[in-house]
Amino acid sequence: MNVYVKSTIPLAEDAALEKNPVSAEIEFCNVTKMYGAVAAVKDVSLKVRRGEFLTILGPSGSGKTTALMLLAGFVAPSKGDILISGKSVAAVPSYHRDQGIVFQNYALFPHLTVRRNLEFPLEMRGMKTANRAARVERMLERVHLNDFGERMPSQLSGGQQQRVALARALIADAPILLLDEPLGALDRNLREQMQGEIKALHKEFGKTTICVTHDQEEALTLSDRIIVMRGGRIEQTDAPEALYDRPTTRFVANFLGEANLLEGSDFKLECEAAQPSATVAMIRPERICIVAPAAPKRADGGQRQSVIGTVDDMIYAGPLRKYHVRVGSSILTVREHVASGQQIFKPGDQVRLEWLRSDVRFVAD
Repeated sequence: MNVYVKSTIPLAEDAALEKNPVSAEIEFCNVTKMYGAVAAVKDVSLKVRRGEFLTILGPSGSGKTTALMLLAGFVAPSKGDILISGKSVAAVPSYHRDQGIVFQNYALFPHLTVRRNLEFPLEMRGMKTANRAARVERMLERVHLNDFGERMPSQLSGGQQQRVALARALIADAPILLLDEPLGALDRNLREQMQGEIKALHKEFGKTTICVTHDQEEALTLSDRIIVMRGGRIEQTDAPEALYDRPTTRFVANFLGEANLLEGSDFKLECEAAQPSATVAMIRPERICIVAPAAPKRADGGQRQSVIGTVDDMIYAGPLRKYHVRVGSSILTVREHVASGQQIFKPGDQVRLEWLRSDVRFVAD
């Protein structure tokens, strides 16, 4: 039985779809998953639009992987329901759900060649041999593995295995793609390369994609929207730029990038708006400029707050320099891009920090 019902809404209406959350292709309705007395997922409700790339982000134990396993059908919810195109799949086993899955360890069949790995899901769907061969060749070409069809998975690099896993998940043309920490086993350079490949494949195939990761950069790079989970619940959901620039809680501000929490400071904070009660002021390190105390004021100096501090530490990280600056009893982190002719400050140097008052945000404590 195939529970997936293909949407009749044309692609041209995607913009209208965004304004109509009822038209979600995937929906969690007050889903809870209990393991004994422990709730791995607690009363989660979310909607995923057709063709959207949604990332579930969170630390270990946040419930993100359990949420993906619930959608994949590997575990059943203790309470609530899961809908795909409006139909409940909570009691439908994984092998009857029309979706492709990429696991962190790739889960390729070690005894089958690359070509046979790709052919297997088509064979399970009853596709004729000639049609299978043609589709496999097209997919091998798409993932740049034309000459690797007869190799075994053990003869491939990590990046090549990742491409095979993605190709196998896409080849059967399932409407939903699930990615479980897909780049976690790769080194940094290869991870960045594969991020570009995944973005290109998503744009080309248009699959509704749910990705689980603990890697903030990966989530920001790939996603249309990000869900941040904490303790089995959704902490905040938003587009990547909005989530990073306007976190609503201290947890999100600290988990997604770095944050200077301006609490208990020895200086009077200047803001454009009154600070709401039960909140903490926050500013991102890259929003702070670091200059010599006698440096000329900027043209927009009237919109900025300045404080004098002393450099505690400077960390060189290739394209970035990170400063820890002591201002009274507080330590502020400053991050700036390395540029030629830039003044470099050393521990013990006195500096002036300045930032736009409009860059200060308030997060719930």
